[in-house]
Amino acid sequence: MKPEVNKFKLSLYIIVSTLLITFVFYGYQICFNANIRVDREDRTFIIRQGDSYQTVLKNLGENDFVGDLVSFSFLAKLSGYDKVIMPGRYLLRRNMTNLQALRVLKSGRHEAVNITFSVVRLRKDLAEKITKNIGMTPDEFNEALNEYIAANTEGFTKDNILCMFLPNTYEVYFNILPEDLIQRMNAEYKKFWNNDRRAKAKAINLTPIEVSILASIVQAESIKPDEAPIIAGLYLNRLKKNIALQADPTLVYAVGDFGLKRVLNTHKEIDSPYNTYKYPGLPPGPINIPQIATINAVLDYQHNDYYYMCAKEDFSGYHNFANTLDEHNRNARKYQKALDAEMAKAKQIKK
Repeated sequence: MKPEVNKFKLSLYIIVSTLLITFVFYGYQICFNANIRVDREDRTFIIRQGDSYQTVLKNLGENDFVGDLVSFSFLAKLSGYDKVIMPGRYLLRRNMTNLQALRVLKSGRHEAVNITFSVVRLRKDLAEKITKNIGMTPDEFNEALNEYIAANTEGFTKDNILCMFLPNTYEVYFNILPEDLIQRMNAEYKKFWNNDRRAKAKAINLTPIEVSILASIVQAESIKPDEAPIIAGLYLNRLKKNIALQADPTLVYAVGDFGLKRVLNTHKEIDSPYNTYKYPGLPPGPINIPQIATINAVLDYQHNDYYYMCAKEDFSGYHNFANTLDEHNRNARKYQKALDAEMAKAKQIKK
């Protein structure tokens, strides 16, 4: 064999070996070197419904999830990840390799998230709060809720649908579908309204929906939870005798001004089904989403003979309760006298 041929073979062997070693080394680095959140804390990566592969890559790079985006992209395409993008909320841990991260993203094992809602008066408030941590918009939620209202046979309407939502913290997946979220809330509602609670509602001649409507009024009437069963008893007394509830919070709801501090006689003339001065009985829907404790307070109401309530003159947030209008008027005068004194005192301080 000629020396030139041997030299060529040796050179070719060295080149191929070098390329092979380089390729294997680079391949090892791509697969097994830390490239995700390198020396940073664990963090959640969100892929939204409709995000493309390019969008995912852009978000990974711009938000500092991936150190070497080229190596990640190479392995992602090699593994077919660019064809299986799944929306979700994924936990990418500190110093993950590309291979580990892709296994998480391809598996669909995304992180669960918490949804919570409280202090809700209107449907738009609910839609904004319930979708805050998940991959749907308030509009998508409302659209699915409208479809549910149109099809349900449980007595839920556009006016009372908030009664189905019990304020709590719920764990769901980020990419939960709007219709599945509504079914989940309905399941929680049914679980809450067990045989015991339904029996208590029946005993006071109310449906579960009506209990929630009354609870929303009770909740708006007092900042003192220990008064809730007393107020519930008072309103149940009025309902039994078909006396108008005359609940100021329902007028505030009818006016639509939730900053309204004082209800005036002009407000009592508003023609609204939520005007409980004008129309006896319960309004068609709740004026807020009542807390579970308030619903229970209605079901376990205090048996009393009260028909009237007035804020206490000590401004403690508690109320004086009365059986007769004369007694109520005396309480009202005491409160007004204390209020006038406070206002006079405030004027003196300003001077």
